[in-house]
This record gives sequence, structure tokens and C-alpha cells, in this order.
Amino acid sequence: MATLRREGNELVVRLNDIEKLGALRGDVRVPWSAVRDVRLSEQPFRELAGMRAPGTGLPGVIALGTWRDTGGKEFAALYRGGPAVVVMLERGDWRRLLVSDHDAAETARELREDLPA
Repeated sequence: MATLRREGNELVVRLNDIEKLGALRGDVRVPWSAVRDVRLSEQPFRELAGMRAPGTGLPGVIALGTWRDTGGKEFAALYRGGPAVVVMLERGDWRRLLVSDHDAAETARELREDLPA
């Protein structure tokens, strides 16, 4: 399962090899200064917006890759049956990151603690 971690001055979505194949890309890195908000989503598939391009998806089951709509691009690494961390971004290639996590509440809390007040 993908992991979402702060590494120095970047936020990194680290994908395993199979996720990279499904997402049709490597790890996602964004500047930490672009992170505006981090929150928990209990129903992340309902939040996913736009059309998959490129990536792999089966509605409500798996979403790996880029979703595009008129508001910009989102990166998703979502799996059925669990919560996800949603990261709102300002500037750069991505508008949001949506990442499933077995301990999404704790991951979101840890990342929020690092945000400027």
C-alpha cells in the first residue's frame, strides 16, 4: 500500500512496484510549502473527481493514478474498505492527493502538526 510521508521539505507518496505499474508513474513528490490542509476521509471514493488519465481504476474498488477535471489534477492511491488521507495543495502540478492508509487518522494528524499555524 502506498505511503504518505513528509521527507524534509517534500511530501512524498511512495508507491510499491505494482502501484507504479497501475498508476503509470513513479512516486509523487510535492513541495511541503504547497500543502494547505490535511484531513481524513472515511469515504474517499466519493471525493474523487474527474476522469482517470492515466491510471487504473474500478469504481469503489481501486483508484491508482491521475484524475483530471476542470479544477486541475488529483493523484489517487485508493483501495476499497478503508479511510484515506486527503491533502489539499496550492500551486504545482496537483490540486489534491488522496491516499488510502491503514492508520489514516494518525497519518493525517501527524502531517497536520507540521503545517504552519
